[in-house]
Amino acid sequence: MDVFLRPLIEELKELWENGIDTRDAGNDRKVFKMQAALLWTVNDFPARSSLSGWSGQGYKACPTCNENTPSMRVIGKTAYFGHRRFFPSTHRWRSNLDFDGRTDRKRPPRRFSSVDIMDQLRRVKTTIPGKHPNYGGVKRKRGDDELNWRKKSIFYELPYWAEIELKHNLDVMHIEKNICDSLLRTLMGDPHKSKDTDNARRDLQNLGIRSELHLYEDGNKLMKPAAEYTFSEANRRKFCRFVRSVKFPDGFAANLWKNVAQNDSRIVRLKSHDCHVIMQRLLPVGCRSLVNKTISSTIIELSFFDIMIHLVLHLPEEAILGGPVYMRWMYPFERFNRPDRNDDGIHRTRRLFVFESQCKPMGKQSQVYVEKHVRDRAEFYILNNSPEIETYLNQHKQELQLRGCLNPDKAHTNEFADWFFEKIYAMNRVHAPEVTHELLSLASKSNIFVSSYPACIVNEVRFVTHARDVRLKTQNNGVSVPGTENEIFYGQLQEILEFSYLNDLSVVLFKCKWFRCDSRRMVTENNITGINIL
Repeated sequence: MDVFLRPLIEELKELWENGIDTRDAGNDRKVFKMQAALLWTVNDFPARSSLSGWSGQGYKACPTCNENTPSMRVIGKTAYFGHRRFFPSTHRWRSNLDFDGRTDRKRPPRRFSSVDIMDQLRRVKTTIPGKHPNYGGVKRKRGDDELNWRKKSIFYELPYWAEIELKHNLDVMHIEKNICDSLLRTLMGDPHKSKDTDNARRDLQNLGIRSELHLYEDGNKLMKPAAEYTFSEANRRKFCRFVRSVKFPDGFAANLWKNVAQNDSRIVRLKSHDCHVIMQRLLPVGCRSLVNKTISSTIIELSFFDIMIHLVLHLPEEAILGGPVYMRWMYPFERFNRPDRNDDGIHRTRRLFVFESQCKPMGKQSQVYVEKHVRDRAEFYILNNSPEIETYLNQHKQELQLRGCLNPDKAHTNEFADWFFEKIYAMNRVHAPEVTHELLSLASKSNIFVSSYPACIVNEVRFVTHARDVRLKTQNNGVSVPGTENEIFYGQLQEILEFSYLNDLSVVLFKCKWFRCDSRRMVTENNITGINIL
């Protein structure tokens, strides 16, 4: 690995120490010395082991816990346990006896400083990798003082590398996929990939915990009691039908119904982003009625801790050090380097905000006649949401107050459009400089015929009317709007209407069906909001 990294390291050294001549993009004549540093690396766990020099296998596999990695040997593998020590000392799970019949008052592993790491690396011997005749034709065994270090990483040749706190990011994408695979296969009772194996049950028996899950003999057969954290056959089929029936917005996720076996018995061929969607969106909802509340609240009992499960404990600390995860995982490199299918084209700059928010209509265009009272309401909505004419809106309200109008709000809604039209055209006749062609178009009102579309793309988000959406495998008719008092209104998109103005200007409005959002209809559980629309 170091052989391939050598050219990169030499260039990084030059960038840090000497810099390179760089032309300023804002001023072609200006050239400056640009210096740069390597902030961190993003890679999966095996690649992290190769880059950092810390082996990701064995009793001390965790690079953050270092020599204090909580681990033990079980049948056929190394298990990582004792994770209650990462909770605050007063956390109720510290005193919970359900896991192994004991409380856990141990302190979490200490944080190793850069000085500690450099002291450990000084003890690492420079050796020839692989099976070498100098070592009797076998791999050299590490000494106890070398811990899990296989080598000193070539990155330490960079003068600043030792002081960086977050050197190698744990890739959330790969960790999430590994956890999802383990979790889903265990829930589904997959006989080949479930973590709830016969050896796992024997481990529980050897540890003297969870007696209700121990294997037992029934005549000549070895029986394995059903666990609360696995679906029954009927619930397994229900969960598969649930995954098959879910509709996501276009571009949000793959068609997961293709991953469900025809007999609704298992879910197969999941990719990294499929696992992300299942973990974030489907499991919290799909498990609620299929397992008891204790299991559904935590998704599954923490009984199959391999190193990937253990690494989750260090993700919050990395988020504190490195910031939001969206630039510290592999999705930008493995998934998003392709054209966006929901690109809405080039945005034209307008002086008025309502004309600037263009959208890309899709599907067959049809001309519809909108009744006058509906068009009047739509036009006032457009005017009332134009911040550039706020001065005229306030001026009209003041005139209504001076007239002593009994219901000024209603009068403002009904009369402002005509008042605004007369006001702007009067100013245009005297060639007032503030009257632009866009302002004149806005005051002139829209065409009596309105263009209707079955779909459109706005800000790289696809919207589809409900009538068309029911025939698709995706779901793009849902809308939500924040209210004035921090409430959120939810609805379904019924029509996409484009109101045309003079000078080839237009405004697109959504006609929606809104649901009641009172406490009787809205249910929030596990941070998931549902609405009873029946």
